[in-house]
Amino acid sequence: KVGVMKLDCISSGDDVTYKNSGISVLKYISGNMCPDHFFASHIEEAFEWGLENQLDVLITESAGLCGRCAPHLRNIPAVCVLDCLAGITAPSKTGPMLFFADFIAVTKGDLVSPAEREVFLRNIHYANSHAKVTFINGLSGQGASRLSNFIIASQEICSIKDKYLRFTMPAASCNFCAGQTWVGNNEGGGRVKWNSNE
Repeated sequence: KVGVMKLDCISSGDDVTYKNSGISVLKYISGNMCPDHFFASHIEEAFEWGLENQLDVLITESAGLCGRCAPHLRNIPAVCVLDCLAGITAPSKTGPMLFFADFIAVTKGDLVSPAEREVFLRNIHYANSHAKVTFINGLSGQGASRLSNFIIASQEICSIKDKYLRFTMPAASCNFCAGQTWVGNNEGGGRVKWNSNE
């Protein structure tokens, strides 16, 4: 039995798609809070929901807005989904979401040239040399068995108490995170590092 924790920040209809496919779903909308910070704060609650529903597999999906956050947990399988249409330099720009993944599922590879696919794959290996990587076609299902086998081979997790993130999240202590809407080089920027144009 498979269930999904679906997380988004404004709205989502994906829960209806999951339910119509017979998959149990727990949906969260983070609102003004960073979705990945929300994830880290609510993952234990979601895990307990999975236990209560006697799930064999719980897939947790972060909003994926900021590859910088990427709330992968240590010692729990982490999958990164990367779109070939994002450009051949995307792997180096994605950040910890890709750098610390155990499995990288590359989508829409059929929409780019073979040469672009090869360069994209090479750049993934530069960014993360230990992860398993496969191209997956969401329409035909080609390649999905590799992801399925990866999940099946993963160890059973009985508790996530006292787990840690694989990488730190941003400090989230600047004025904009606190609700400021005025833009400009505000010297009261908290812990933000300002870039120089020199």
